[in-house]
Amino acid sequence: MLKQTPSQTVGPYFLYGLIPQPYGRRGVADNRLASPELPGEHIRIEGQVLDGEGNPIVDALIEVWQADAEGHYPAEAADGQPRHFAGFGRADSSAGGLYGFETVKPGGVAEGQAPHVNVIVYARGMLSHAFTRIYFSDEAQANAADPVLALVPEERRNTLIAQRAELPGRTVYRFDIRLQGEGETVFFDA
Repeated sequence: MLKQTPSQTVGPYFLYGLIPQPYGRRGVADNRLASPELPGEHIRIEGQVLDGEGNPIVDALIEVWQADAEGHYPAEAADGQPRHFAGFGRADSSAGGLYGFETVKPGGVAEGQAPHVNVIVYARGMLSHAFTRIYFSDEAQANAADPVLALVPEERRNTLIAQRAELPGRTVYRFDIRLQGEGETVFFDA
C-alpha cells in the first residue's frame, strides 16, 4: 500500500528569502508602502499575530496589498508619473508577535467596496496561507455597504475591523490577527 507523502509546513526558512532586510540584504518589498510625498492620510497599521491560545507567533509573514487614497491600485497608474506608492508590502512578526506597516489610508475601490487592505498570512504550522482583509473603524457607513464584508456573519465582522487611535504625530490602526480559537480572524477562500 502506498503511503501519502507527508506535508510540510511553511517556515521558518521564508524569512531569509522573503524578508531579507534583517540579514543585511535588499528585498523586493518591505513594510513601507508609501513615500511621504504620496497624497492621502499617512497611517500606521500595527498589531500582533496570535495562535489559538493567544500566544504571540514570532516568525509569521504578513503580506498586504492595497489601493492608494484615491482607490487606485498601482497597476492602474498609466500617466507615467512617479507613484511614490508600492501598494504591496511585507512584514514579519517579531518579538511579541508584533508587525507594522507604514502606508496611506486607502480609498474605496470598484463595486462599492469600503476602504480596505488585503492581507495574506503565512506562519509555521500552517499548510496553506490565509487570506483576510483589514477594514477601518472610522468607515462605518462604507463598511455597512461593502459587499464582501456583508458576506461575513455580523457577529464576526469585528475581527476584520482595525481600531483607529490618534497618537502624537500619527494615526495608528490596531489590527490583531488571531489564527484560530476564540476571536479567530475571519479568513476567506482565495
